[in-house]
Formats: sequence, structure tokens, C-alpha cells
Amino acid sequence: MRTTRAGIAALAVTSVLALAACTGGDGGGDGGGDDRLTIWTIEDVADRVATQEDLMARFTEETGVEVELVAVAEDQLTTVLTSAAASGELPDAIAAVPLNSVQQFATDDLLDPDAAGEVVEALGRDTFSEQALELTSDGDTQLAVPSDGWAQLLYYRTDLFEAAGLEAPTSLDAIAEAAAALDSEQIAGITAATAPGDGFTQQTFEHFALANGCDLVDDEGGIALDSEECVDTLDWFTSLVRDSSVAGNQDVDTTRATYFSGGAAMVVWSSFLLDELAGLRSDALPTCAECGAHPTWLAKNTGIVSGIEGRNGGEPASYGEIVSWAILDGASPSTADLVEWAMDDAYPDWLALAPEGKVPVRLGTEGNQTEFTDAWQSLEAGVDTKALLSSVYAPEVLQAVADAPDSFDRWGLPQGQGPLSGAVSGQLVLPKAISDMLNSGLSAEEAASRAAEEAATIQEELDF
Repeated sequence: MRTTRAGIAALAVTSVLALAACTGGDGGGDGGGDDRLTIWTIEDVADRVATQEDLMARFTEETGVEVELVAVAEDQLTTVLTSAAASGELPDAIAAVPLNSVQQFATDDLLDPDAAGEVVEALGRDTFSEQALELTSDGDTQLAVPSDGWAQLLYYRTDLFEAAGLEAPTSLDAIAEAAAALDSEQIAGITAATAPGDGFTQQTFEHFALANGCDLVDDEGGIALDSEECVDTLDWFTSLVRDSSVAGNQDVDTTRATYFSGGAAMVVWSSFLLDELAGLRSDALPTCAECGAHPTWLAKNTGIVSGIEGRNGGEPASYGEIVSWAILDGASPSTADLVEWAMDDAYPDWLALAPEGKVPVRLGTEGNQTEFTDAWQSLEAGVDTKALLSSVYAPEVLQAVADAPDSFDRWGLPQGQGPLSGAVSGQLVLPKAISDMLNSGLSAEEAASRAAEEAATIQEELDF
């Protein structure tokens, strides 16, 4: 651990949460040397913390470097980090840092990009997903070391599609056509999040928006939510859910429940659905008519799509989150050794924390380019019951999940506007606009214009 320098006050701008307690260790900047590191982790679920503690103990046994692990809730990270900076007790590194936070840390000069770049080079740049490196970089500067990610996916009923003679829903037009064809009194064509107070609505819409060329900002950083592409995506999405989805506001729980009951032909959800769909979580079991006698029936009759094509063609795009090891400025030199170890010798064990939500973005080694994707497909997933994902899902399904990071994109990140993207998402600008279209008759043009105005105000407040 080391002492802080300055430049973190801006992080407090977006924080409205109570301070969480954390403990500090002997700081490298205070003369503690390299024999003790303080690592924060956002993987704060109890069983995952226990596994990470075991991993840190292994590192200590192998290197002699002691590691203090401190679990911090993601929604409290900004507040805790601000407090730690004020007391001069910032950690050496933070594990599982999301993309927007990486850019915020870079904006506030908290990162050691040289150390991150050296770790990536030591491991081999060509062993990483190219898109993962791009999303965690600022131009040619590697800001953090990408670790793993979860993918936003379109799940669809292969049995229903085959019976109707429909192709896989890989484009916006194909999704709309399939939803209309399969929608009936008994089953909705699709279920997707629309609740104005749920960030899942933002994630769902952003997935489709990225596919259709709708972005938060243009290449110069100007707000672009009122662009023709965004107007078109808003119109397409609201027409889809109005004509072929479940009535009423839908959220992260209701969309899952509808699909699990057999009540929808498609659902938009993250890769965290994979173990639940396979019947490996007791409080979220599939309830379809066939699922009682055959718990994996729905999983075996489900296909997935990650990258989606827009209405005007172009490369498929998908929404996902990549989390990283953020090495902080002034960290002890041994920090890079720990991160390199975690991304190599211990990497399969790290992915095993939650395989359905930890898709590897380091694909393999120089000697075996698929070593880690192969290892990931052989990991057991589940909460109350454990099973190999490969025992439930076809190889092409798991391969599609593994390939998903290659098409990941996010609003604002390529333009260096991650903090703006996080603020716009946090203030639910688009979910509210979508709700007004569905419930108050707002047109797509009006909704896009209003969203653009709100985003511009946020951008001005953040001084980006």
C-alpha cells in the first residue's frame, strides 16, 4: 500500500452513498517495502471473498509477499476511495473495476498506466481480446489490465424458431420479425426491460442502440442522442415492446420470470442467466411446463445471440461489461507481479468465482492461444447446485458466449467519455424517455431531443 498524492476530489461528484468501513495496511509509500500489499476487490459476495483470500494466500506462499484483501461494494467504491485518499491509505490495486470507473480513475490521475501496460506486454498483448484492450485504453496508453467480463445476450427458443421456420435473430429486423411471428395469446414474442427506474432498461436499450449506430456522443465528444440513428432505435424498440412484449413495465426480475415460465420466445439478459436457466440456483428455477420433469429442458431449447446487426447493416455490436485490475499510481512494485500471477497461473481459479459472469478476456498463452477459453468451458457454475456449463449447453452456445467480448462496445468509452456515460446511465435518462414514449405518447423525436438535452446538462456539470 502507499500514500496518496492528490487529484481524487472529483470522484466524490457522483457519490451519494454512505461511507463503508475499510481497513488499511502498512503502506509501501510509508517505508513498508514490497512485502505487503493492500488489494481491494469489488467481488464482495462472501463465498467469492473467501476464494479470493485463498488465492492471495497462495500468492504469499509462492512469493513471500503478504496481501491484505479488502472487499468493497461496487456502489460504495467512489465513497470509500475518496475517504481512503483523504486519509492517505489508498490500496495498491483494485480488482474487478468496471469500465466507466477505469476511465474515471484515469481522469483523476489515480492509475499507473505504465505498470498496467507492462503487465499486458509481459503476458502477451496477442493473448488478450483485442476489444478488451481497446476498451481499457486511452489511445495507445493501457489504463488497466482487463480481467474478464459478462455479456448482454439475446436468448431465444430454438424449438419455437425451428417450428416457425425462422432463422436465428441476429439483426434488429430479424428480432422484430420473429417477435411478431411468434407473439400470441399464450406467449409473448419477446420480453425486455422497460421500467423507468431500472438500470437494466439502459443496458437493454444500449445493446440495440450500439447495433444500430446510435451512440451517446460523436467522435468530437458532442451529444449525439438526437441523431437519426438514435431516433430510429427508440422508435424500433418501443414498437417492439408495445406490439410483441408483455404488458406493463418490465425489469430484471420480471423478464427472467416470463422467459423461465415459457411465456416469451426471446429475452434480453446477461450471461449471468446461464446457470439459472440450467436450474443451478434454487431461488430462480425455470418453471415452464416441461421443466418439472426435465429441469434443463429450457436451457437445451435456448440459443443465444451476442453481436446484433443494425437496420443499415454494419458490423454486429453487443453490450457487455469488462472488469479490470486497476494498479494505482505509486503502488508497490510487487503489485504488478500479483496482477500478472492472477492473470496467468491463477486465472482459471479467478474465472471460477462465477464462470457465467466471468468470460475470459485473456484467451490463452503464447504457447496455447485457447488455454483459458478452454479452461472456462470446463468450469462448474451454479449457486445451490454445481454443474459444468458444457453438460447443459451445446458447444456453439458456449463458444458464442466466449466470443462475445470481441464485439463489446459501450456508449462514450471510445471517445473517452466513460464518466459521462456512467452519469447518464445512473440518472436513467434513456429509461425515463422510453417510459414516456410507451406510457405518455411521446414521439421518438421528442424523446431523443429530451434525452440529448439532459445528457448535455450532465456533460456541462461534469465539465467534459
